[in-house]
Amino acid sequence: MKISGVDIRPGNIIEYEGGIWKVAKIQHTQPGKGGAYMQVEMKNLIDGRKTNVRFRSADTVEKVRLDTKDYQFLYEDGDMLVFMDQDTFEQIMLPSDLLGDARPFLQDGMQVQLELWEEKPISVQLPAQIEAEIVEADAVVKGQTASSSYKPAVLDNGVRIMVPPHIESGTRIVVDVYEQSYVGKAG
Repeated sequence: MKISGVDIRPGNIIEYEGGIWKVAKIQHTQPGKGGAYMQVEMKNLIDGRKTNVRFRSADTVEKVRLDTKDYQFLYEDGDMLVFMDQDTFEQIMLPSDLLGDARPFLQDGMQVQLELWEEKPISVQLPAQIEAEIVEADAVVKGQTASSSYKPAVLDNGVRIMVPPHIESGTRIVVDVYEQSYVGKAG
């Protein structure tokens, strides 16, 4: 599906110069002279390169539709991750760097969505929020007001995040996987 260069939005997957790119950020610019353009920051989903490109309204790009399929994470084998197709029980191995910063949040048995382009897996989507346990939390500094100050804490997967002062070690919390931020106490 062709779209105009100024209709590109973050999260879109587009075909550009023979590659598949995921749009990270956009900035619409209207200079005093000349036509408006969209400054687009994108990442190549095949080799991980990043680039910035200007698209004018006259430019068109091909918006790619990816197929998604549910898989279950089974285990780690070196730097490869093994996933099982929920329908066929077929297993596939993918490099762990395909997950990027979300890698520490992958848990045994977790349901994930693989995005496939021409039958080839190019990205793994974890659930947006997961439960994790605080294994280490700094003490609250006296005089800090509870409304504005967060303190550092370490999750059971080794990731450091900021939590409210009342959260202690051993507490189970809900964490936003992609923002790596505290959402609330686990229910």
